[in-house]
Amino acid sequence: MDLRKIKKLIDLLEESNLAELEIKEGEETVRLSRIPKGMVPAMTAAAPPAQVHAPRVEPAQLAAPVAAPAAESSMPEGHVVTAPMVGTFYSSSNPESPPFVKIGQKVKAGDTLGIIEAMKMFNQIEADVAGTVLAVLVSNGQPVEFDEPMFVIG
Repeated sequence: MDLRKIKKLIDLLEESNLAELEIKEGEETVRLSRIPKGMVPAMTAAAPPAQVHAPRVEPAQLAAPVAAPAAESSMPEGHVVTAPMVGTFYSSSNPESPPFVKIGQKVKAGDTLGIIEAMKMFNQIEADVAGTVLAVLVSNGQPVEFDEPMFVIG
């Protein structure tokens, strides 16, 4: 399903009194749910990703996190590595492995910082500058948005 169609569906949901909308187009399904303002959806970091056949977009996933301004103000000075895509962040290649990087670790340009899973594809996030990891702004299993700050390298 085209991203423009999904955005139009989100607009329709916002303008209507509907709490939920599900559209099936061939084998693809898009389900949109409205979360009342002021409510925060419960997310579990330890739960494995659900098996889905098509992208699932919810309005809460499109909104910026509530705590983002506070987190950005306490961010150390340095080069910020942002998420190149929407997906789920993983700090290691599997649950038993140690994280790719820790705060205080020296990295070179091209070193793997983490992985973002998007549509069952695992994409390595690499350092684009050399330096020391000053901050890790995302936790393992956390959903990330496009251009969301993930690491600070100084």
